[in-house]
Amino acid sequence: MKNFIYLSIISALFISCGGGSDDPNPTPAENVAPSVPVLTSPVDNKLCLENTVSFSWNRSTDENKDAITYQIQVAKDNAFTQIVKTFDGAENLASFVLDKNTAFYWRIKATDSKGLASAYSSVFKFYTAGDAVVNHLPFAPELVAPFLNSALNAGTVSLKWNASDVDTADALTYDVYFGTANPPTAKIAENKSEKTFDTTIESGKQYFWKVVVKDNKGGETVGQVWKFKTN
Repeated sequence: MKNFIYLSIISALFISCGGGSDDPNPTPAENVAPSVPVLTSPVDNKLCLENTVSFSWNRSTDENKDAITYQIQVAKDNAFTQIVKTFDGAENLASFVLDKNTAFYWRIKATDSKGLASAYSSVFKFYTAGDAVVNHLPFAPELVAPFLNSALNAGTVSLKWNASDVDTADALTYDVYFGTANPPTAKIAENKSEKTFDTTIESGKQYFWKVVVKDNKGGETVGQVWKFKTN
């Protein structure tokens, strides 16, 4: 009976210690990209009275506790084809001297120490004041629908966009250019106050369109070219 008790205790100890069950080659944790940074300053649609502009954003988090660096991009267009400032660093602050009386767009992405990057943040826009400037140009229009490079069925399509002006009292109107040429040259709508326009599309074609935003003081901003195709 005693021998049986001793054997039972030894067996229990062997099992509780996991004898022979440890994985000698544990699978390393999968690397996960940092969270997308959140922009804080300058806020969207801000008029910056000085052309030395300070930028800040909320820090990203990383599930793997990796070190994070940030890349800020500042551009003169919301497609970021005209980048004027870029900077990489570990802090969530940056400062640049920028041109006066100019609309700018900025965004941030976070990258961990293994080289895996987040998506870019949302895009904020701001305007730097000029010397004795009476009117500021509208911001470039933003695409709402149809999505860039989307595929649609033939019929009627609703072209939709957003637009704003740092001079909030300005009345904005829109010219719409549309067609199969790139860039589009046919003006299909002029001085519209609504931010939508319906037009007819045919099957098996690629269409291009852009919007010109105009204020009531003679200022205008030409938007980038957007495109979609039909099935």
